[in-house]
Amino acid sequence: MVRILLLEDDTILAATIKELLEYDDYQVLHAKDGKEAAELSYEKKFDLYIFDINVPDINGLELLESLRMANDSTPAIFISALIDLESITKAFSIGADDYIKKPFFPQELLIRVNAKLITKNTNIIYKDLEYNNSTKILKRNGNIIGFGEVQEKLFHTFINNIGQILDKEILLECLEKPSHIALRTAITKLKQTTGLNIKNIRSIGYTLE
Repeated sequence: MVRILLLEDDTILAATIKELLEYDDYQVLHAKDGKEAAELSYEKKFDLYIFDINVPDINGLELLESLRMANDSTPAIFISALIDLESITKAFSIGADDYIKKPFFPQELLIRVNAKLITKNTNIIYKDLEYNNSTKILKRNGNIIGFGEVQEKLFHTFINNIGQILDKEILLECLEKPSHIALRTAITKLKQTTGLNIKNIRSIGYTLE
């Protein structure tokens, strides 16, 4: 069963989200503050994080940033009343996969959760490329494209986060000898091999459009 960690201090909203997700056969563990969520994330393995930002003890941004620094790549969706560009940019720069602004329809969250989790377990089509997430086999028009370990890690990271801004520090983890020059070189080679439309987001990271 897919396990989701929900961090939300609004007990009524949390109960609504929990009921909706559990009705769709997800297992949901609810934390009311950042400290409790952090402890749960260390104790158990989750398939998805759903974090509010303004919560007691440790806010959602700080929590996800600490998890990413600990090499936790679990997909994460933020739900927040913060609609300023700075908060949204920060969320994606530290590794968020999605950002939903409050108020929202709970059904919208379910749609995005389903889309994120289904994407992890099926073939991904991008232009003339077809990628299998399980086998990590990439094909173009039915023909297998082969590349090295670094290229494979970078491709896997980008293709599973289409449209999201990926922080440079996350991408550097894909390299054997991390450096910003090596990252630029590796991404250039990846674009040449696959035709991915990867754009540099100045001072933040990269995104696959």
